[in-house]
Amino acid sequence: MDRYEGFQEFVYARQQSLMRTAYLLTGNAHLAEDLLQTVLTRVASRWPRIAGNGNVEAYARKALINQHLSWRRRRAVELPSATLPEHGRSHDESTVRRLALRQALGRLTPRQRAVLVLRFFEDRTEHETARLMGCSLGTVKSQTHHALSRLRVLAPELADLLADVPTEVHR
Repeated sequence: MDRYEGFQEFVYARQQSLMRTAYLLTGNAHLAEDLLQTVLTRVASRWPRIAGNGNVEAYARKALINQHLSWRRRRAVELPSATLPEHGRSHDESTVRRLALRQALGRLTPRQRAVLVLRFFEDRTEHETARLMGCSLGTVKSQTHHALSRLRVLAPELADLLADVPTEVHR
C-alpha cells in the first residue's frame, strides 16, 4: 500500500480553494504559492495520520492559517503606503475598490485578516473560525469587531460594502 495514497487526488481537488485562501491571507500571489507549497509539504509528510483521522481539508486550512501567522511573526514588517497606488489604465470602479480593500486588508494584523478571510470570504461560522484558528469564540468575535472597525477607518470609501456587516460583539 502506498503511503501517499489519496494525497494527489486531494491536492487536485482542493488546490484552487486552498490557493485562494492563501492569497487572501498573504495578499501576494508569490507568497501564497510559497505558503501553500510549505503547507502541502507538511501535509504530505503526515499524510497517513491525517488521512486516517478524516477531515484533511480542515487540517490543511488550519495549517495555512498557522503557517501564515508564524511567517508574519518572523518576517520584517512591511509598511504600507498611506495612499493608493496610481490608477492604471482601468478606472473601473470595481478595480479601484478592490485595490482599496487589498491595501486596507494589508494594514490589519495577521489574525484580524485571517478572521475576516475565514468569516466573510469562506463564509465560516464563528465556531468553525475559532476551531480553525485554535482560539476561543470570544477571540473570533472581538477580532472580527476590531478588524471591521479598522477597515471602516482605513478605507472609508468602502463604507457601503461594510454597511451591512455588524461590528458589535455578542458574548
